Amino acid sequence: MLGGDVGLELGLRVANALKAALDVEITPVEALIRPAAPGRGADYQCNVAMSLAKRLGRPPREVAEAIVAHLDAADVVERPEVAGPGFVNFTLRREWLEAQTARLLGDARLGVPTVEPRRFAIDYGSPNVAKEMHVGHLRSSIIGDAVVRLLEFAGHEVIRHNHLGDWGTPFGMLIEHLVDQGSTGAGHSIGDLNGFYQEARKKFDADPEFADRARRRVVALQGGDETTLALWRELVEESERHFAAVYELLGVKLTADDYYGESFYNPFLGEVVEELEAKGLTSISDGAVCVFPPGFTNREGEPLPLIVRKSDGGYGYASTDLATARYWTRDRGATDLLYVVGSPQAQHFKMVFATAEAAGWLDDDHRAVHIGFGSILGEDGKVLRTRAGGSVKLVDLLREAVDRATAVVAERSKLDEARREAVSRAVGIGAVKYADLSGDREKDYVFAWDRMLAMEGNTSVYLQYANARVLSVVARVGREAEPGTPVLLAEAAERALAVKILQLPAAVAAATEEYAPHKLCTYLYETAVAFSTFYENCPVVQAPDDDTRMSRLVLAQLTSRVLALGLSLLGIDAPNQL
Repeated sequence: MLGGDVGLELGLRVANALKAALDVEITPVEALIRPAAPGRGADYQCNVAMSLAKRLGRPPREVAEAIVAHLDAADVVERPEVAGPGFVNFTLRREWLEAQTARLLGDARLGVPTVEPRRFAIDYGSPNVAKEMHVGHLRSSIIGDAVVRLLEFAGHEVIRHNHLGDWGTPFGMLIEHLVDQGSTGAGHSIGDLNGFYQEARKKFDADPEFADRARRRVVALQGGDETTLALWRELVEESERHFAAVYELLGVKLTADDYYGESFYNPFLGEVVEELEAKGLTSISDGAVCVFPPGFTNREGEPLPLIVRKSDGGYGYASTDLATARYWTRDRGATDLLYVVGSPQAQHFKMVFATAEAAGWLDDDHRAVHIGFGSILGEDGKVLRTRAGGSVKLVDLLREAVDRATAVVAERSKLDEARREAVSRAVGIGAVKYADLSGDREKDYVFAWDRMLAMEGNTSVYLQYANARVLSVVARVGREAEPGTPVLLAEAAERALAVKILQLPAAVAAATEEYAPHKLCTYLYETAVAFSTFYENCPVVQAPDDDTRMSRLVLAQLTSRVLALGLSLLGIDAPNQL
Protein backbone atom coordinates (compact mmCIF):
# COMPACT_ATOMS: atom_id res chain seq x y z
CA MET A 1 0.00 0.00 0.00
CA LEU A 2 1.23 3.54 -0.79
CA GLY A 3 2.62 4.72 2.54
CA GLY A 4 -0.31 3.12 4.37
CA ASP A 5 -2.77 5.65 2.92
CA VAL A 6 -5.98 3.91 1.79
CA GLY A 7 -6.96 6.92 -0.30
CA LEU A 8 -3.71 6.85 -2.26
CA GLU A 9 -3.94 3.08 -2.76
CA LEU A 10 -7.47 3.35 -4.16
CA GLY A 11 -6.39 6.42 -6.13
CA LEU A 12 -3.67 4.39 -7.83
CA ARG A 13 -6.20 1.69 -8.79
CA VAL A 14 -8.62 4.32 -10.14
CA ALA A 15 -5.82 6.02 -12.10
CA ASN A 16 -4.91 2.69 -13.70
CA ALA A 17 -8.58 2.05 -14.55
CA LEU A 18 -8.95 5.43 -16.22
CA LYS A 19 -5.85 4.86 -18.29
CA ALA A 20 -7.16 1.47 -19.43
CA ALA A 21 -10.75 2.60 -20.02
CA LEU A 22 -10.44 6.12 -21.43
CA ASP A 23 -6.70 6.66 -21.98
CA VAL A 24 -6.78 9.40 -19.35
CA GLU A 25 -3.74 9.91 -17.14
CA ILE A 26 -4.13 11.22 -13.60
CA THR A 27 -2.17 10.86 -10.36
CA PRO A 28 -3.51 8.95 -7.35
CA VAL A 29 -4.15 12.28 -5.61
CA GLU A 30 -6.14 13.56 -8.59
CA ALA A 31 -8.45 10.54 -8.31
CA LEU A 32 -10.17 12.45 -5.48
CA ILE A 33 -10.64 9.55 -3.09
CA ARG A 34 -12.25 10.70 0.14
CA PRO A 35 -13.74 9.00 3.21
CA ALA A 36 -17.41 8.45 2.37
CA ALA A 37 -19.94 10.90 3.71
CA PRO A 38 -22.14 9.53 6.54
CA GLY A 39 -25.13 7.55 5.31
CA ARG A 40 -23.58 6.43 2.03
CA GLY A 41 -23.17 2.87 3.22
CA ALA A 42 -19.54 2.84 2.07
CA ASP A 43 -16.08 3.46 3.47
CA TYR A 44 -14.62 5.66 0.71
CA GLN A 45 -15.92 7.46 -2.34
CA CYS A 46 -14.30 8.54 -5.61
CA ASN A 47 -15.39 11.91 -7.01
CA VAL A 48 -13.14 12.14 -10.05
CA ALA A 49 -15.86 11.29 -12.60
CA MET A 50 -17.57 14.56 -11.74
CA SER A 51 -14.49 16.63 -12.52
CA LEU A 52 -13.50 14.64 -15.63
CA ALA A 53 -16.92 14.60 -17.30
CA LYS A 54 -16.73 18.04 -18.89
CA ARG A 55 -13.15 17.51 -20.03
CA LEU A 56 -14.11 14.21 -21.70
CA GLY A 57 -17.47 15.36 -23.02
CA ARG A 58 -19.27 12.46 -21.33
CA PRO A 59 -21.89 12.22 -18.57
CA PRO A 60 -20.25 11.76 -15.12
CA ARG A 61 -22.11 8.52 -14.51
CA GLU A 62 -20.75 7.07 -17.75
CA VAL A 63 -17.21 7.95 -16.67
CA ALA A 64 -17.85 6.37 -13.25
CA GLU A 65 -19.16 3.18 -14.86
CA ALA A 66 -16.04 3.01 -17.07
CA ILE A 67 -13.88 3.25 -13.96
CA VAL A 68 -15.77 0.42 -12.26
CA ALA A 69 -15.65 -1.77 -15.38
CA HIS A 70 -11.85 -1.52 -15.63
CA LEU A 71 -10.99 -1.37 -11.92
CA ASP A 72 -8.53 -3.97 -10.68
CA ALA A 73 -9.10 -3.76 -6.92
CA ALA A 74 -10.89 -6.95 -5.90
CA ASP A 75 -8.15 -7.60 -3.34
CA VAL A 76 -8.92 -4.27 -1.63
CA VAL A 77 -12.65 -3.60 -1.99
CA GLU A 78 -15.93 -5.34 -2.53
CA ARG A 79 -17.61 -4.70 -5.88
CA PRO A 80 -17.80 -0.87 -6.20
CA GLU A 81 -21.12 0.87 -6.73
CA VAL A 82 -21.87 3.90 -8.89
CA ALA A 83 -24.14 6.24 -6.94
CA GLY A 84 -25.96 9.48 -7.66
CA PRO A 85 -24.75 11.51 -10.63
CA GLY A 86 -21.38 9.75 -10.77
CA PHE A 87 -19.83 8.91 -7.41
CA VAL A 88 -18.06 5.57 -7.01
CA ASN A 89 -18.55 4.05 -3.56
CA PHE A 90 -15.98 1.64 -2.10
CA THR A 91 -16.41 -0.81 0.77
CA LEU A 92 -13.14 -2.31 2.00
CA ARG A 93 -12.82 -6.10 2.06
CA ARG A 94 -12.68 -7.49 5.57
CA GLU A 95 -9.48 -9.49 4.96
CA TRP A 96 -7.67 -6.51 3.48
CA LEU A 97 -8.89 -4.20 6.24
CA GLU A 98 -7.70 -6.64 8.90
CA ALA A 99 -4.26 -6.95 7.31
CA GLN A 100 -3.76 -3.21 6.91
CA THR A 101 -4.93 -2.45 10.44
CA ALA A 102 -2.50 -5.03 11.82
CA ARG A 103 0.32 -3.54 9.71
CA LEU A 104 -0.21 -0.07 11.17
CA LEU A 105 0.97 -1.19 14.60
CA GLY A 106 4.52 -1.33 13.27
CA ASP A 107 4.29 2.00 11.42
CA ALA A 108 5.60 5.02 13.34
CA ARG A 109 3.64 7.39 11.07
CA LEU A 110 0.39 5.39 11.24
CA GLY A 111 0.10 5.33 7.47
CA VAL A 112 0.62 9.05 6.90
CA PRO A 113 3.02 9.48 3.94
CA THR A 114 5.62 12.21 3.61
CA VAL A 115 5.49 14.57 0.65
CA GLU A 116 7.91 16.20 -1.75
CA PRO A 117 9.34 18.90 0.53
CA ARG A 118 8.94 22.61 -0.09
CA ARG A 119 10.38 25.50 1.94
CA PHE A 120 7.68 27.39 3.83
CA ALA A 121 8.16 30.72 5.56
CA ILE A 122 5.27 31.34 7.93
CA ASP A 123 4.47 34.66 9.59
CA TYR A 124 2.46 34.26 12.80
CA GLY A 125 2.22 35.69 16.31
CA SER A 126 3.13 39.31 15.51
CA PRO A 127 2.72 41.13 18.85
CA ASN A 128 3.77 44.74 19.37
CA VAL A 129 6.84 45.72 21.39
CA ALA A 130 6.15 47.64 24.63
CA LYS A 131 2.63 46.19 24.85
CA GLU A 132 1.56 43.02 26.58
CA MET A 133 0.10 40.30 24.40
CA HIS A 134 -3.69 40.30 24.56
CA VAL A 135 -6.41 37.88 23.51
CA GLY A 136 -6.24 39.27 19.98
CA HIS A 137 -2.84 37.59 19.58
CA LEU A 138 -4.18 34.18 20.58
CA ARG A 139 -5.58 32.97 17.27
CA SER A 140 -2.54 33.83 15.14
CA SER A 141 -0.25 32.06 17.62
CA ILE A 142 -2.39 28.93 17.97
CA ILE A 143 -3.37 28.52 14.31
CA GLY A 144 0.15 29.32 13.11
CA ASP A 145 1.66 26.79 15.50
CA ALA A 146 -0.73 24.05 14.33
CA VAL A 147 0.03 24.80 10.68
CA VAL A 148 3.78 24.63 11.43
CA ARG A 149 3.41 21.25 13.13
CA LEU A 150 1.30 19.84 10.30
CA LEU A 151 3.71 21.04 7.60
CA GLU A 152 6.77 19.72 9.45
CA PHE A 153 5.10 16.34 9.96
CA ALA A 154 4.32 16.20 6.24
CA GLY A 155 8.05 16.56 5.56
CA HIS A 156 8.34 20.22 4.57
CA GLU A 157 11.02 22.64 5.72
CA VAL A 158 9.36 25.35 7.78
CA ILE A 159 10.92 28.68 8.77
CA ARG A 160 8.97 30.48 11.47
CA HIS A 161 9.08 34.25 11.63
CA ASN A 162 7.37 36.39 14.21
CA HIS A 163 6.74 39.79 12.64
CA LEU A 164 7.13 41.98 15.73
CA GLY A 165 5.85 45.55 15.70
CA ASP A 166 9.12 47.06 16.89
CA TRP A 167 9.60 50.15 14.72
CA GLY A 168 7.87 53.39 13.84
CA THR A 169 6.74 56.69 15.34
CA PRO A 170 5.39 55.37 18.71
CA PHE A 171 8.94 54.45 19.72
CA GLY A 172 9.88 58.10 19.96
CA MET A 173 7.53 58.64 22.90
CA LEU A 174 8.37 55.26 24.43
CA ILE A 175 12.11 55.93 24.39
CA GLU A 176 11.69 59.44 25.80
CA HIS A 177 9.52 58.06 28.59
CA LEU A 178 12.24 55.49 29.30
CA VAL A 179 14.79 58.34 29.50
CA ASP A 180 12.51 60.25 31.89
CA GLN A 181 12.50 57.19 34.14
CA GLY A 182 16.29 57.34 34.37
CA SER A 183 17.37 54.76 31.81
CA THR A 184 20.50 55.25 29.78
CA GLY A 185 20.16 52.11 27.69
CA ALA A 186 22.14 49.95 30.10
CA GLY A 187 19.15 47.96 31.34
CA HIS A 188 15.93 49.04 33.03
CA SER A 189 13.14 46.75 34.17
CA ILE A 190 9.61 47.61 33.06
CA GLY A 191 7.22 45.84 35.38
CA ASP A 192 4.00 46.65 33.53
CA LEU A 193 4.37 47.02 29.77
CA ASN A 194 0.79 48.19 29.23
CA GLY A 195 1.06 50.73 32.03
CA PHE A 196 4.37 51.99 30.63
CA TYR A 197 2.83 52.47 27.17
CA GLN A 198 -0.23 54.25 28.55
CA GLU A 199 1.91 56.63 30.65
CA ALA A 200 4.01 57.50 27.58
CA ARG A 201 0.89 58.12 25.47
CA LYS A 202 -0.65 60.29 28.18
CA LYS A 203 2.48 62.46 28.37
CA PHE A 204 2.69 62.68 24.58
CA ASP A 205 -0.90 63.94 24.34
CA ALA A 206 -0.68 66.36 27.28
CA ASP A 207 2.88 67.76 27.17
CA PRO A 208 3.95 69.60 23.97
CA GLU A 209 7.58 69.70 25.07
CA PHE A 210 7.60 65.91 25.59
CA ALA A 211 5.89 65.44 22.22
CA ASP A 212 8.59 67.51 20.52
CA ARG A 213 11.31 65.44 22.19
CA ALA A 214 9.53 62.27 21.09
CA ARG A 215 9.43 63.40 17.46
CA ARG A 216 13.13 64.28 17.51
CA ARG A 217 13.82 60.87 19.05
CA VAL A 218 12.07 59.17 16.11
CA VAL A 219 14.43 60.99 13.74
CA ALA A 220 17.41 59.89 15.84
CA LEU A 221 16.15 56.30 15.89
CA GLN A 222 15.69 56.21 12.12
CA GLY A 223 19.08 57.86 11.68
CA GLY A 224 20.85 55.13 13.63
CA ASP A 225 21.89 57.17 16.71
CA GLU A 226 23.70 54.69 18.97
CA THR A 227 22.31 55.98 22.28
CA THR A 228 18.78 55.91 20.92
CA LEU A 229 19.26 52.44 19.47
CA ALA A 230 20.50 51.19 22.87
CA LEU A 231 17.33 52.52 24.52
CA TRP A 232 15.21 50.99 21.75
CA ARG A 233 16.90 47.61 22.21
CA GLU A 234 16.10 47.80 25.92
CA LEU A 235 12.39 48.12 25.12
CA VAL A 236 12.57 45.28 22.61
CA GLU A 237 14.42 42.93 24.97
CA GLU A 238 12.01 43.62 27.84
CA SER A 239 9.08 42.84 25.54
CA GLU A 240 10.72 39.71 24.17
CA ARG A 241 11.08 38.36 27.71
CA HIS A 242 7.34 38.81 28.14
CA PHE A 243 6.59 37.17 24.78
CA ALA A 244 8.82 34.20 25.63
CA ALA A 245 6.95 33.60 28.91
CA VAL A 246 3.59 33.64 27.13
CA TYR A 247 4.75 31.33 24.33
CA GLU A 248 6.21 28.91 26.86
CA LEU A 249 2.92 28.79 28.78
CA LEU A 250 0.94 28.48 25.56
CA GLY A 251 3.24 25.75 24.26
CA VAL A 252 3.91 27.17 20.80
CA LYS A 253 7.16 26.75 18.90
CA LEU A 254 8.08 30.44 18.54
CA THR A 255 11.42 31.35 20.12
CA ALA A 256 13.78 34.34 20.16
CA ASP A 257 15.45 32.95 17.02
CA ASP A 258 12.17 33.46 15.15
CA TYR A 259 11.85 37.19 15.82
CA TYR A 260 11.90 39.24 12.62
CA GLY A 261 10.59 42.65 13.59
CA GLU A 262 9.65 45.51 11.32
CA SER A 263 13.08 46.91 12.14
CA PHE A 264 14.67 43.93 10.38
CA TYR A 265 13.07 44.91 7.07
CA ASN A 266 13.61 48.65 7.50
CA PRO A 267 16.96 48.73 5.58
CA PHE A 268 15.26 47.14 2.56
CA LEU A 269 12.33 49.54 2.18
CA GLY A 270 14.09 52.08 -0.01
CA GLU A 271 15.37 49.32 -2.31
CA VAL A 272 11.87 47.87 -2.61
CA VAL A 273 10.40 51.19 -3.74
CA GLU A 274 13.28 51.78 -6.16
CA GLU A 275 12.77 48.35 -7.69
CA LEU A 276 9.03 48.92 -8.07
CA GLU A 277 9.73 52.30 -9.68
CA ALA A 278 12.33 50.80 -12.03
CA LYS A 279 9.79 48.21 -13.17
CA GLY A 280 7.26 50.91 -13.95
CA LEU A 281 4.78 49.76 -11.34
CA THR A 282 4.43 53.00 -9.36
CA SER A 283 2.75 56.34 -9.77
CA ILE A 284 2.47 59.45 -7.62
CA SER A 285 -0.85 60.15 -5.91
CA ASP A 286 -1.21 63.12 -3.55
CA GLY A 287 2.55 63.14 -3.14
CA ALA A 288 2.76 59.48 -2.17
CA VAL A 289 4.40 56.71 -4.20
CA CYS A 290 1.67 54.17 -4.93
CA VAL A 291 1.01 50.96 -6.81
CA PHE A 292 -2.45 50.49 -8.26
CA PRO A 293 -2.89 46.72 -8.65
CA PRO A 294 -5.52 45.95 -11.34
CA GLY A 295 -8.95 44.92 -10.11
CA PHE A 296 -8.98 46.81 -6.79
CA THR A 297 -11.38 49.74 -6.47
CA ASN A 298 -13.02 51.74 -3.70
CA ARG A 299 -16.77 52.21 -3.23
CA GLU A 300 -16.85 54.87 -5.90
CA GLY A 301 -15.24 52.50 -8.38
CA GLU A 302 -11.95 54.41 -8.39
CA PRO A 303 -8.61 52.51 -8.47
CA LEU A 304 -7.41 51.64 -4.98
CA PRO A 305 -3.80 52.55 -4.14
CA LEU A 306 -1.25 50.50 -2.24
CA ILE A 307 0.91 53.21 -0.68
CA VAL A 308 4.57 52.13 -0.73
CA ARG A 309 6.04 55.47 0.38
CA LYS A 310 4.05 58.17 2.08
CA SER A 311 4.12 61.81 1.02
CA ASP A 312 6.37 62.65 3.99
CA GLY A 313 8.89 60.02 2.88
CA GLY A 314 7.88 57.47 5.53
CA TYR A 315 6.90 53.86 4.96
CA GLY A 316 3.85 51.90 6.11
CA TYR A 317 2.71 48.31 6.45
CA ALA A 318 2.50 47.75 2.69
CA SER A 319 6.17 48.63 2.22
CA THR A 320 7.22 46.27 5.00
CA ASP A 321 5.03 43.43 3.71
CA LEU A 322 6.46 43.82 0.21
CA ALA A 323 9.98 43.80 1.64
CA THR A 324 9.04 40.64 3.55
CA ALA A 325 7.87 38.85 0.40
CA ARG A 326 10.99 39.95 -1.47
CA TYR A 327 13.34 38.89 1.34
CA TRP A 328 11.88 35.43 1.99
CA THR A 329 11.62 34.43 -1.66
CA ARG A 330 14.74 36.09 -3.06
CA ASP A 331 17.19 35.94 -0.14
CA ARG A 332 15.98 32.89 1.79
CA GLY A 333 14.68 30.71 -1.04
CA ALA A 334 11.20 30.16 0.40
CA THR A 335 8.79 28.54 -2.05
CA ASP A 336 5.66 29.28 -0.01
CA LEU A 337 4.85 32.34 2.10
CA LEU A 338 2.11 31.97 4.70
CA TYR A 339 0.62 34.86 6.67
CA VAL A 340 -1.53 33.92 9.68
CA VAL A 341 -3.31 37.24 10.12
CA GLY A 342 -6.93 38.16 10.85
CA SER A 343 -9.44 38.09 8.00
CA PRO A 344 -10.01 41.90 8.06
CA GLN A 345 -6.59 42.17 6.39
CA ALA A 346 -7.68 40.02 3.42
CA GLN A 347 -7.82 42.84 0.87
CA HIS A 348 -4.51 44.27 2.04
CA PHE A 349 -2.77 40.94 1.43
CA LYS A 350 -4.45 40.45 -1.94
CA MET A 351 -3.06 43.80 -3.04
CA VAL A 352 0.40 43.04 -1.61
CA PHE A 353 0.46 39.65 -3.36
CA ALA A 354 -0.69 41.17 -6.65
CA THR A 355 2.09 43.78 -6.43
CA ALA A 356 4.68 41.14 -5.48
CA GLU A 357 3.63 39.07 -8.51
CA ALA A 358 3.94 42.09 -10.79
CA ALA A 359 7.42 42.71 -9.36
CA GLY A 360 8.42 39.09 -9.99
CA TRP A 361 8.87 38.14 -6.34
CA LEU A 362 5.94 35.73 -6.53
CA ASP A 363 5.39 33.41 -9.49
CA ASP A 364 4.47 29.84 -10.33
CA ASP A 365 7.30 28.57 -8.11
CA HIS A 366 6.83 31.07 -5.27
CA ARG A 367 3.36 31.24 -3.75
CA ALA A 368 1.79 33.30 -0.99
CA VAL A 369 -1.30 32.50 1.07
CA HIS A 370 -3.14 34.61 3.61
CA ILE A 371 -4.42 32.25 6.33
CA GLY A 372 -7.20 34.45 7.66
CA PHE A 373 -9.25 33.97 10.80
CA GLY A 374 -12.24 35.46 12.57
CA SER A 375 -12.55 37.08 16.01
CA ILE A 376 -12.92 35.67 19.50
CA LEU A 377 -16.26 36.76 20.92
CA GLY A 378 -17.51 36.92 24.47
CA GLU A 379 -20.73 35.19 25.43
CA ASP A 380 -22.53 38.46 24.67
CA GLY A 381 -21.59 38.02 21.01
CA LYS A 382 -19.19 40.98 21.03
CA VAL A 383 -15.38 40.98 20.77
CA LEU A 384 -14.02 39.48 24.00
CA ARG A 385 -13.01 42.16 26.51
CA THR A 386 -12.55 42.58 30.25
CA ARG A 387 -15.47 43.75 32.37
CA ALA A 388 -13.89 47.21 32.34
CA GLY A 389 -13.94 47.15 28.54
CA GLY A 390 -10.21 46.69 28.01
CA SER A 391 -8.30 44.02 26.13
CA VAL A 392 -7.95 40.71 27.95
CA LYS A 393 -4.29 40.04 28.74
CA LEU A 394 -3.30 36.76 27.17
CA VAL A 395 -1.21 35.62 30.11
CA ASP A 396 -4.16 36.21 32.47
CA LEU A 397 -6.48 34.20 30.24
CA LEU A 398 -4.04 31.28 30.05
CA ARG A 399 -3.50 31.25 33.81
CA GLU A 400 -7.25 31.24 34.35
CA ALA A 401 -7.51 28.29 31.95
CA VAL A 402 -5.02 26.33 34.04
CA ASP A 403 -6.79 27.30 37.28
CA ARG A 404 -10.16 26.18 35.96
CA ALA A 405 -8.66 22.95 34.63
CA THR A 406 -7.12 22.30 38.05
CA ALA A 407 -10.62 22.26 39.54
CA VAL A 408 -11.91 19.95 36.79
CA VAL A 409 -8.99 17.53 37.20
CA ALA A 410 -9.22 17.57 41.02
CA GLU A 411 -12.83 16.33 40.86
CA ARG A 412 -11.86 13.15 39.01
CA SER A 413 -8.19 12.61 39.67
CA LYS A 414 -6.25 10.60 42.23
CA LEU A 415 -2.89 11.86 40.95
CA ASP A 416 -0.23 13.24 43.28
CA GLU A 417 0.10 17.02 43.47
CA ALA A 418 3.08 17.36 41.11
CA ARG A 419 1.50 15.17 38.43
CA ARG A 420 -1.86 16.88 38.85
CA GLU A 421 -0.22 20.26 38.21
CA ALA A 422 1.24 19.07 34.89
CA VAL A 423 -2.04 17.45 33.86
CA SER A 424 -4.01 20.59 34.76
CA ARG A 425 -1.76 22.65 32.55
CA ALA A 426 -2.16 20.19 29.67
CA VAL A 427 -5.94 20.20 30.09
CA GLY A 428 -6.33 23.97 30.52
CA ILE A 429 -4.04 25.10 27.70
CA GLY A 430 -5.32 22.27 25.51
CA ALA A 431 -8.91 23.41 26.07
CA VAL A 432 -8.12 26.96 24.94
CA LYS A 433 -6.26 25.74 21.86
CA TYR A 434 -8.84 23.16 20.84
CA ALA A 435 -11.75 25.58 21.22
CA ASP A 436 -9.94 27.80 18.72
CA LEU A 437 -8.82 25.09 16.30
CA SER A 438 -11.94 22.91 16.24
CA GLY A 439 -14.05 25.42 14.31
CA ASP A 440 -13.55 26.77 10.80
CA ARG A 441 -10.79 29.34 11.37
CA GLU A 442 -12.43 31.92 9.10
CA LYS A 443 -15.45 32.16 11.40
CA ASP A 444 -15.76 33.98 14.71
CA TYR A 445 -16.21 31.81 17.79
CA VAL A 446 -17.59 32.36 21.26
CA PHE A 447 -15.15 31.93 24.13
CA ALA A 448 -17.07 29.92 26.77
CA TRP A 449 -15.18 28.27 29.64
CA ASP A 450 -17.86 25.72 30.49
CA ARG A 451 -18.08 24.45 26.93
CA MET A 452 -14.35 24.25 26.26
CA LEU A 453 -13.68 22.38 29.52
CA ALA A 454 -16.64 20.00 29.11
CA MET A 455 -15.94 16.28 29.46
CA GLU A 456 -18.43 15.51 26.68
CA GLY A 457 -18.67 16.72 23.11
CA ASN A 458 -16.00 17.86 20.69
CA THR A 459 -13.49 19.21 23.22
CA SER A 460 -9.85 18.49 23.92
CA VAL A 461 -10.80 17.33 27.42
CA TYR A 462 -13.01 14.63 25.90
CA LEU A 463 -10.17 13.51 23.61
CA GLN A 464 -7.61 13.58 26.41
CA TYR A 465 -9.97 11.58 28.63
CA ALA A 466 -10.63 9.10 25.79
CA ASN A 467 -6.89 8.56 25.34
CA ALA A 468 -6.36 8.05 29.08
CA ARG A 469 -9.23 5.55 29.15
CA VAL A 470 -7.72 3.63 26.22
CA LEU A 471 -4.38 3.43 28.02
CA SER A 472 -6.08 2.23 31.21
CA VAL A 473 -7.66 -0.60 29.20
CA VAL A 474 -4.24 -1.57 27.83
CA ALA A 475 -2.80 -1.45 31.35
CA ARG A 476 -5.56 -3.74 32.68
CA VAL A 477 -4.75 -6.35 30.03
CA GLY A 478 -1.24 -6.38 31.46
CA ARG A 479 0.65 -6.55 28.16
CA GLU A 480 0.80 -4.82 24.79
CA ALA A 481 0.13 -6.33 21.39
CA GLU A 482 3.27 -6.60 19.27
CA PRO A 483 3.50 -5.66 15.55
CA GLY A 484 2.24 -8.59 13.52
CA THR A 485 -0.55 -9.46 15.94
CA PRO A 486 -3.51 -10.60 13.78
CA VAL A 487 -6.57 -8.34 13.74
CA LEU A 488 -10.02 -9.92 13.63
CA LEU A 489 -12.95 -7.68 12.69
CA ALA A 490 -15.98 -9.82 13.43
CA GLU A 491 -18.11 -7.13 15.11
CA ALA A 492 -19.50 -4.00 13.42
CA ALA A 493 -17.96 -1.74 16.10
CA GLU A 494 -14.54 -3.31 15.55
CA ARG A 495 -14.77 -2.76 11.82
CA ALA A 496 -15.98 0.84 12.19
CA LEU A 497 -13.07 1.69 14.49
CA ALA A 498 -10.54 0.10 12.12
CA VAL A 499 -11.92 2.05 9.16
CA LYS A 500 -11.74 5.27 11.16
CA ILE A 501 -8.14 4.61 12.20
CA LEU A 502 -7.17 4.07 8.56
CA GLN A 503 -8.65 7.46 7.68
CA LEU A 504 -5.94 9.33 9.62
CA PRO A 505 -3.83 10.07 6.49
CA ALA A 506 -6.83 11.64 4.72
CA ALA A 507 -7.61 13.83 7.74
CA VAL A 508 -3.99 14.97 8.14
CA ALA A 509 -3.71 15.68 4.40
CA ALA A 510 -6.89 17.78 4.37
CA ALA A 511 -5.84 19.75 7.45
CA THR A 512 -2.36 20.37 6.03
CA GLU A 513 -3.19 21.20 2.42
CA GLU A 514 -6.10 23.48 3.30
CA TYR A 515 -4.49 25.00 6.43
CA ALA A 516 -7.63 23.78 8.19
CA PRO A 517 -6.82 22.28 11.61
CA HIS A 518 -10.54 21.88 12.33
CA LYS A 519 -10.65 18.98 9.86
CA LEU A 520 -8.17 17.07 11.99
CA CYS A 521 -10.14 17.99 15.14
CA THR A 522 -13.34 16.59 13.63
CA TYR A 523 -11.56 13.38 12.68
CA LEU A 524 -10.10 12.94 16.18
CA TYR A 525 -13.51 13.44 17.76
CA GLU A 526 -15.05 10.87 15.40
CA THR A 527 -12.25 8.44 16.30
CA ALA A 528 -12.87 8.91 20.02
CA VAL A 529 -16.62 8.36 19.50
CA ALA A 530 -15.90 5.22 17.44
CA PHE A 531 -13.71 3.93 20.25
CA SER A 532 -16.45 4.63 22.80
CA THR A 533 -18.91 2.53 20.77
CA PHE A 534 -16.28 -0.20 20.40
CA TYR A 535 -15.55 -0.14 24.13
CA GLU A 536 -19.23 -0.50 25.01
CA ASN A 537 -19.82 -3.40 22.61
CA CYS A 538 -16.51 -5.24 22.42
CA PRO A 539 -14.91 -6.11 25.79
CA VAL A 540 -11.14 -6.13 25.70
CA VAL A 541 -10.08 -7.43 29.11
CA GLN A 542 -13.07 -9.80 29.25
CA ALA A 543 -12.85 -10.85 25.57
CA PRO A 544 -14.12 -14.40 24.86
CA ASP A 545 -10.66 -15.72 23.88
CA ASP A 546 -7.03 -14.60 23.71
CA ASP A 547 -6.99 -14.04 19.92
CA THR A 548 -9.96 -11.69 20.18
CA ARG A 549 -8.44 -9.98 23.22
CA MET A 550 -5.15 -9.31 21.43
CA SER A 551 -6.93 -8.15 18.27
CA ARG A 552 -8.96 -5.67 20.27
CA LEU A 553 -5.81 -4.62 22.08
CA VAL A 554 -4.30 -3.69 18.69
CA LEU A 555 -7.33 -1.48 18.00
CA ALA A 556 -7.03 0.12 21.44
CA GLN A 557 -3.30 0.81 21.06
CA LEU A 558 -3.79 2.28 17.59
CA THR A 559 -6.60 4.49 18.87
CA SER A 560 -4.35 5.92 21.57
CA ARG A 561 -1.54 6.53 19.09
CA VAL A 562 -3.92 8.25 16.65
CA LEU A 563 -5.33 10.52 19.38
CA ALA A 564 -1.89 11.35 20.81
CA LEU A 565 -0.40 12.04 17.39
CA GLY A 566 -3.38 14.10 16.26
CA LEU A 567 -3.38 16.20 19.42
CA SER A 568 0.39 16.74 19.14
CA LEU A 569 -0.09 18.09 15.61
CA LEU A 570 -2.48 20.63 17.14
CA GLY A 571 0.07 21.51 19.84
CA ILE A 572 -1.91 19.77 22.59
CA ASP A 573 -0.52 17.30 25.14
CA ALA A 574 -2.20 13.93 25.76
CA PRO A 575 -1.50 12.91 29.40
CA ASN A 576 -1.40 9.19 30.11
CA GLN A 577 -3.67 9.73 33.11
CA LEU A 578 -6.28 12.31 34.02
